[in-house]
Amino acid sequence: MIQNTNQAKAGGIPRLALINSFAGFGRCSTTVALPVISMMKVQACPVPTSVLSNHLGFPVCHFDDYTGQMREYLHVWEQLGAIFDGLYCGFLGSVEQIEIVRDFLRSPMMKAENAQPLFLLDPVMGDNGKAYSTITSEHCEKLKELAALADILTPNITEACLLTDTPYKEGRFADYELTAICRKLASRHAQATGKDGQRIVITGLLDHKRFLNYVWENGKRSVYSTEIVGKSWHGTGDIFASILAAGALHEVGLMQSVQKAADFISLCIRGSEEAGVPEKDGVLFEKYLSKLADM
Repeated sequence: MIQNTNQAKAGGIPRLALINSFAGFGRCSTTVALPVISMMKVQACPVPTSVLSNHLGFPVCHFDDYTGQMREYLHVWEQLGAIFDGLYCGFLGSVEQIEIVRDFLRSPMMKAENAQPLFLLDPVMGDNGKAYSTITSEHCEKLKELAALADILTPNITEACLLTDTPYKEGRFADYELTAICRKLASRHAQATGKDGQRIVITGLLDHKRFLNYVWENGKRSVYSTEIVGKSWHGTGDIFASILAAGALHEVGLMQSVQKAADFISLCIRGSEEAGVPEKDGVLFEKYLSKLADM
């Protein structure tokens, strides 16, 4: 071991490993997560799963799969003695990457002193009732296993259905249907970890002119809604999960973090619409970052 860098909360700043894709243009994934997490007084340490010139909503994209470099990248961190208070994991492009994350969770790097490290998983799998073309059946099964290990899980309704083998339907999901999904996920977590209390937020549900976030915590559900202020934007899910991860490391209550994330995203969307920002460019979050400290 070269040196000991295990003061994960040196200066009162928690340290969060961030395993996600990196898109240089288009305000999504690691590009938005880093400044949001930093603004919330958490040190974010990124691990790229892939490097893209821009997100895939553009007509062309340079894509570089980083799977072959991830193990050596993380091995150097272990040599340095780096220890983390938590892990926030986003896009995983292959079964091997899922296994790398599982190995990281078992490593000495996720053994912060006097604390149980946090694991937040944003399971990027699909949208609008369908899995993305890159998500194979094996990939889906491995993500189910990884989701069972997460302390906080933030799927959209499509991903929640995929994780629980629940038939997707157009239109509104009833409260009892969402409760059944959350109970199934939480039960798997208890079986996999021996711990109760998985926290789940099913994001982006629609109810007339409002977005709903369905929050499951300690076996009870809550709902937080915000007015729909514009179209769907790339990167808002990354902002949402980043705020929840940073908040959890500061021991902020889940519902309080959900409210903060939803309100901040609404503010960014409204500002982006008013400024005429192209949707593919992502929300104009930089203009409002300082407001995170006051929300």
